[in-house]
Amino acid sequence: MIILGRDRSELLARWALPLAVLAFFAATASGYGVFRDELYYIACARHLDWGYVDHPPLVALIAWLTRLLVGDSWLALRMLSAVAAAGTVLLVGDTARELGGGRWARLLAQVLAATAPVYLSLFSIYSMNGFDVLIWAGLVRIAVRIFSGGSGRLWLVFGVLSGIGLQNKIDVVLLAAGLVAGLLLTRRFDVFRSRWIWLGGAVATALFVPHVAWQVVHGWPTREFVANAQRNKITPLGPIGFVAKQFVMAGPFGFSFALAGLGWLLAGSKARAFRPIGWAALVVLGVLAASVSKPYYFAPALTLLFPAAGVVLETWTSGRFERPLRAVALLAAASILVALPLVKPVLTEDAYVRSAAALGIRPGTDENHRIGRLPQFFADMHGWRELAEAVAAVNAALPAEDRARACVYGRNYGEAAAIEYFGPALGLPPAISQHNSYWIWGPGWCTGDVILIVGGTLADHIDDFASVEPAGVFRCADCMPYESDLTIWVARGLKVPIAKAWNAEKSYD
Repeated sequence: MIILGRDRSELLARWALPLAVLAFFAATASGYGVFRDELYYIACARHLDWGYVDHPPLVALIAWLTRLLVGDSWLALRMLSAVAAAGTVLLVGDTARELGGGRWARLLAQVLAATAPVYLSLFSIYSMNGFDVLIWAGLVRIAVRIFSGGSGRLWLVFGVLSGIGLQNKIDVVLLAAGLVAGLLLTRRFDVFRSRWIWLGGAVATALFVPHVAWQVVHGWPTREFVANAQRNKITPLGPIGFVAKQFVMAGPFGFSFALAGLGWLLAGSKARAFRPIGWAALVVLGVLAASVSKPYYFAPALTLLFPAAGVVLETWTSGRFERPLRAVALLAAASILVALPLVKPVLTEDAYVRSAAALGIRPGTDENHRIGRLPQFFADMHGWRELAEAVAAVNAALPAEDRARACVYGRNYGEAAAIEYFGPALGLPPAISQHNSYWIWGPGWCTGDVILIVGGTLADHIDDFASVEPAGVFRCADCMPYESDLTIWVARGLKVPIAKAWNAEKSYD
């Protein structure tokens, strides 16, 4: 009975917070509405392929499978993100135990992962970023097990998960490179003398080859996309600015604890076997800080540092005043939840604005865009159905002959994806765009005879068509400003064949 009691207690300690996280994200899944990228991933699922301009195929494949089961439901997709959040918290706690920590180290590591502002944001929507964090957490868990004496055969499992991760987001290669650097810096040459790490690398490569082949066939579009984004879209921070932003991403206490965990991994006497993990985290941070990167790109690497933070803080707080010190550490880690409404949509828009003003926080963005009263992350959850309805009203007013041959042109993937998602129920024709993967998908059966163009000015369109007339305006108070006050144009008579016009211009950014 005592053994059963201990088992039950251990099970509760391991699963209580992950299940609470799952329930929280599931209960708050609706947020402010569907997010721009969610619409795009659903559109990608309609064009299933081995790759897309701005991401590998896994996120579209999962959306495609979900579509088969429950239809095009963005709320169903967010349930998968909730599961990923819970899985991340679980794995981070298990890694803390594998590092030599006790029950309290696991709890603190889980609390850090459950309350990190960047995770509260990323897991709020369906995207490759949430799965990326989960995959890194799984890879770290496997690596720590190997370094603590586990079988070298686990490198095969590491390879399989890495290959899957690369089909989700290419940044998994940063973790692999960091671990290789860490093994070399710590002179763990014995690992390279084992065939298992090479077989694991071969498996990861084999799983990733289809996406690489897709890149080759399409002229390496992701390389062009990244270069354009770094040059024109992402706000440069510089190394110091990037590192400083991590105190926002993980919370001031959370990132401070993470840095303590990093110090323990690199210098702690009991962390000698895990030194490669510490070097991997440092390499990832250095690479991202030295490049033009968004602050949240470092988020997956926190799954290396939070478990170590739990161990080091458990060690520092053991002895006299153990319980009050640990309670203070937990409260410090969880105190960032005061800022929850700033990173996750849990308040009404008006309440958010009041809350942000009370805290002295101005809405922000990682991109070179003007913003309104909401940060870009929240603004991009507004207006998509209303945009489709505005276009549908223009379409309904067209003569029957024009409606039969009309198509809709969106200037970016968000506009086109919104038309694709909401349009069928509103009687809208197909949507096309020359932005990102929409350019690769081409104009379809659109002839160019009648095109409803979302946004732009008369000067942008008049040279390409025989006639261009304004037919409506879409306004949205809480969208990104560049998505509001959009004129909906009816353009007739494209002057050149649409295939020629299509190939003349594309936008990868």
